[in-house]
Amino acid sequence: GSPLRVHTERQAKLLKGYLGETGQPIQVDYAMRYGNPSVAAALDKLQSNGAKHISVVPMYPQYAAASTASVEDAVSAWMASARNNPKLSVVRHFPDHPGYIAALVASVREHWQQGRAEKLVMSFHGIPQRSVDRGDPYYDECQTTGKLLAEALQLKPDEYLITFQSRFGAAKWLQPYTQPTLEQFARDGCKSVDVICPGFVADCLETLEEIGIECKEAFLHSGGNEFRYIPCLNEREDWIATLAKISVKNS
Repeated sequence: GSPLRVHTERQAKLLKGYLGETGQPIQVDYAMRYGNPSVAAALDKLQSNGAKHISVVPMYPQYAAASTASVEDAVSAWMASARNNPKLSVVRHFPDHPGYIAALVASVREHWQQGRAEKLVMSFHGIPQRSVDRGDPYYDECQTTGKLLAEALQLKPDEYLITFQSRFGAAKWLQPYTQPTLEQFARDGCKSVDVICPGFVADCLETLEEIGIECKEAFLHSGGNEFRYIPCLNEREDWIATLAKISVKNS
């Protein structure tokens, strides 16, 4: 099935178990912003099961109008159509959460136990530059996450780069673009890269195919020798523990 759904479903199950083990028997369910189960369906289910306070946790560490705000819109639409609404809160973002950064750091260090590349590329999902020019905080929050990760790993400025993937259409999107950057690295003599996608807490087609396959082929075709993708946080124990803290703090 869909990698995103598989990982999200597992995360929800593990989160429920973790909360239960720590004496917090909280109902946990998941929803897909564009797919099933929908946000409305998940909220209906929780409310029908007697939930009086629902904490919604968009799985986007960095806030953007196109992602987090769309979840807020879906929640608002449900509240407008529902009756006897429960207390409802929405997590805005967590780009600098210590647990989130620590889990990313641990995942990179574990990856480096098998060898370390010349450069670490941190690739985030892209959005149109126009959105940032109009006040969207997404770019700054990506920079915050990337710099905190680099500092924790004690990386020098020339040992890492923050890039943006998944550009669509002819409009200018956030730069530098991931694939052209990787191709240029290879042409400039860089033989090995590690690539991580900190803006995704679960692997999906965008990370596994666009980065793990397409960008890998582009780097190798341009003269690189070794391309290694560092998986998303997925079901890591340290990430589930952090997710619990984020969820409960908001309740």
